[in-house]
Amino acid sequence: MSSFLKNLPSTSSLVAAYATISTFLMLFKSTFDLMVPEKARESIIAIVQEHIISRFFTSFTFVIEDEWEFGDNALFRAAMVYLPTKIGPSTQTVLLGFNEKHKFESPPETGVPVWGHVVDEFENMKLKWTLKSEKSKNMFYSRERKFFHLTCSKNHRNKVMKIYFPHVALTARSILNNRKGLRIYTYDQNHSYWESTAFKHPSTFATLAMEPDLKKSIMEDLDMFVNRKVFFERVGRTWKRGYLLYGPPGTGKSSLVAAIANHVHYNIYDLQLGTVKSDFDLRRLLTSTTNRSILLIEDIDCSSNSKVAQERPKDSDDNDDDDDDDDEDNAKAKVEKKSMPPSSQGVTLSGLLNFIDGLWSSCGEERIIIFTTNFREKLDPALRRPGRMDVHINMGYCTPAGFRVLVSTYLGIQEHDLFGKIEKLIQAVEITPAEVAQQIMKSDQPEVALESLVEFLSAKKNEVNEAKTKKELKDTKQEEKLSAKKNGVDEAMTKKEEKDNKQEKKLSGDQDNGQPSESEMRSIYLT
Repeated sequence: MSSFLKNLPSTSSLVAAYATISTFLMLFKSTFDLMVPEKARESIIAIVQEHIISRFFTSFTFVIEDEWEFGDNALFRAAMVYLPTKIGPSTQTVLLGFNEKHKFESPPETGVPVWGHVVDEFENMKLKWTLKSEKSKNMFYSRERKFFHLTCSKNHRNKVMKIYFPHVALTARSILNNRKGLRIYTYDQNHSYWESTAFKHPSTFATLAMEPDLKKSIMEDLDMFVNRKVFFERVGRTWKRGYLLYGPPGTGKSSLVAAIANHVHYNIYDLQLGTVKSDFDLRRLLTSTTNRSILLIEDIDCSSNSKVAQERPKDSDDNDDDDDDDDEDNAKAKVEKKSMPPSSQGVTLSGLLNFIDGLWSSCGEERIIIFTTNFREKLDPALRRPGRMDVHINMGYCTPAGFRVLVSTYLGIQEHDLFGKIEKLIQAVEITPAEVAQQIMKSDQPEVALESLVEFLSAKKNEVNEAKTKKELKDTKQEEKLSAKKNGVDEAMTKKEEKDNKQEKKLSGDQDNGQPSESEMRSIYLT
């Protein structure tokens, strides 16, 4: 043993040998990079890795990024759903959390944290998942890019591709179908991705203050759409449906959207067009939405950074100064528009139409597109036509049938002595379901709540009558002014006619006395 230790090189010799080898490798790398072209270097390195270095490694790694071909990677989403079910004793770090709706006596929900590991065993294969993250930057935006590394034996590579990945996707779909909760997504402009939270809106068709026939027709249309996959494939159309909800504020447009989502059990993607920088970004983020979802664009005519509303013509009585000012403003706006980079000019009507009904509409299926607006006439006719907005739903003022639904929902009663009086008042004035609900929410006692509603409706009716009386008085005064003005004009015309007649008589008398007329004098003078 002592002779063996004596034959070992000294520490200084080892350090000197290490320095010599390092210097040689650095010199070799510098010479290699300098003498060999870049493409040739890449080819040589690839050959060395494939035939030499790979022989010393027995594992293989799959990389699954969160994006794929202009949209979210469905396999990445499936893994995010599947892997929490495989968290076990061997997992060293676990992501925990719950929302406000979660029952505190129940365990929190689990997830995979960034740089966390999950080991799954499937058909005698051991597979190690690792969630990683890094900052992704380009000239337009920067965001956090997440991706999975799945490490397995090289011998299991084909089996993982053909059997394991389909198993992950099918299991994730089964988990999502069994989940009761829905999600609502909103677009994060700063990081350019969808953020989601639990959707717990309680609105259903049973609680909507709508006419029963209209409610029934909407539900039948939704059910028919959901069950017509084969029909859309046979006729060669994209499996989608467009709904345009229009009407005054407070008529229940948002509640109807929630009722539709709960009825078909679709997630909601709530998009504000003003947050989208360009048509390119619109295509990218819309293609990242999932199938079996609702794309919601509320108040589409009010988007400040979009050009989807129809330009309204000017009133004929606008003065020239206003026109000049508007022309100057339009010219300035055009100059500013040209000076803006293409990535920040907002969504155009053409870009929106191309996605809704153009070739880009085929990038997904079983989707419902819903637009809401207070003024349907402001929207471009191309946006409203069938094939884009297939169903137009007028969310009007409250009706007696809607009132009964609200009273049944809020107060739990079906009949009351005041119903007849209230229904007559509702037919006489324009009142939204939101206003009715606000009044009957003031008390849990039906008598008090309904009395409050009667007072509110009576006051509203009096206001309408007063406004009508004032308008009639104003119209009467206007008519009197017009009549007086007309009479004054007639009187002036009469006086003028009398004066003209006198002049004609005088001229006639002069001609009779042998004096030449004015025309005769002029003729004579000219000759």
